[in-house]
This record gives sequence, C-alpha cells and structure tokens, in this order.
Amino acid sequence: MSQETPEKKSFWQNAKEVLYGMASHDMSRYALRTRASMEHLFILITMGDMIGVPILPPYYSLRLLPYVVPQISTWKRRLLREKDVSDAMF
Repeated sequence: MSQETPEKKSFWQNAKEVLYGMASHDMSRYALRTRASMEHLFILITMGDMIGVPILPPYYSLRLLPYVVPQISTWKRRLLREKDVSDAMF
C-alpha cells in the first residue's frame, strides 16, 4: 500500500469531478429544457385564454393565478416571439 500525498489526492479528486461534469452536463441541460417546456405547457393550459386558447374553465385559472403571475410576462414573450430554424438546433 502506497501513501498518496494530499496534492495527488486533490488532483485525482479534481479529475473525477471534471469527468463527471463532462459526462452529466448534457443530461442536466436536457432536464432544464424539459422542465422549461413543461412549465410552458402548464401555463398554456391554465392561462391560455389570455392569448385566445380557452382550455380550462376560468374558475380554475383564477385559483392558480397567484402562483402564475410572476411567470406570465416571460411566458407571453417566449410564446409570441418569432421562431427561427436555429431555435430547434440549440
């Protein structure tokens, strides 16, 4: 059994962390993108009558309104912006 120096341990620890970060970076980006699209769909279902897509009765939309108010402006901007071919690539 050989004794490893603290510098060597920190090097190997850093190397393991870098490799883990390289391997899981795409998964975390995909998870964030999936979460954003799910939130987008949730707001569309609950507050769709703002843009002319009535899906839920207004009673339920009004009950959920206090939770959705902070996200409405970014949701409307994201929904109504022009789409480009490069948006699907990245």
